[in-house]
Amino acid sequence: MTEYPVTAQNRVRQISRKASYDVDVVHRILDAGHCAHVGFVQDGAPLIVPMLYGRDGDALLLHGARKARIVRLLEQSPRVCVNVTLLDGVVIARSMFNCSMQYRSVTVFGEPALVSGREQKLAAMRVISEHLLPGRWAEARDSHEREIKMTGVLRLPIDSASAKISEGMPQDEEDDYALPLWAGVLPLTLRSGELQSDPADVADMAPSQALRALANKAF
Repeated sequence: MTEYPVTAQNRVRQISRKASYDVDVVHRILDAGHCAHVGFVQDGAPLIVPMLYGRDGDALLLHGARKARIVRLLEQSPRVCVNVTLLDGVVIARSMFNCSMQYRSVTVFGEPALVSGREQKLAAMRVISEHLLPGRWAEARDSHEREIKMTGVLRLPIDSASAKISEGMPQDEEDDYALPLWAGVLPLTLRSGELQSDPADVADMAPSQALRALANKAF
C-alpha cells in the first residue's frame, strides 16, 4: 500500500490541496515528532492526552503507566484518534487575516490493543526508547521486572491516516502587495541544547557518543 484509502473519516476537508495520504509522507512526519496527542471518549465526553510514542512499521506504540487511566481506557476503547503536529514557521502576511502557520501534521485512526507478554513489551519499549533517545537503550541498565510490569504500551495499527502540510509564503489580497509592510516567514525549529550533567553523578562520567550526537540538533 502506497496511500491510505480516503474515507469520510480521514478526508482533509479544510484546504484539501494541502492534504497527503501517502504512506511515506505520513511515516516521515510521525518519525520527526516526539509527542502524540491521543483523543478518545470517556463517558460520552471527549478527552485528549499527550503520550510518548514510537513507530513500528505501520503501527504506533503509545507509552504510559500500566495503571494509568489513559492506558486502561484506551485498552477498552474501540477507536481512537492520534495527532502529531510539527510547527515550522509563522507566516507573516500584510493583514492579520492572512497570517498563518507553516506546519506538518498527521492524524491517525485505529483500534488500540495492550501489548502483553514480557518480551513483546520489552521490544515495544525499545522502539519507543530508540525513537526518543537513539542508542540509549543499549547503554542503560536492564529494566527491573517491576518496571516492566508498571509500564503500559498500547499498539495502534494505523488503519487510516492523513497528512496535512502547509508551507510557502503569505497569500495576500492582490491590493495588499502594494502596502509598505514587510511580509514573509518567521521559521520555528525544535532544537536540543547542550547536555546538562546530573550533579549526583559521583563518577563524573562523560556522555556517550550516542548522547553527544543528540545535543545541539534540530528536529
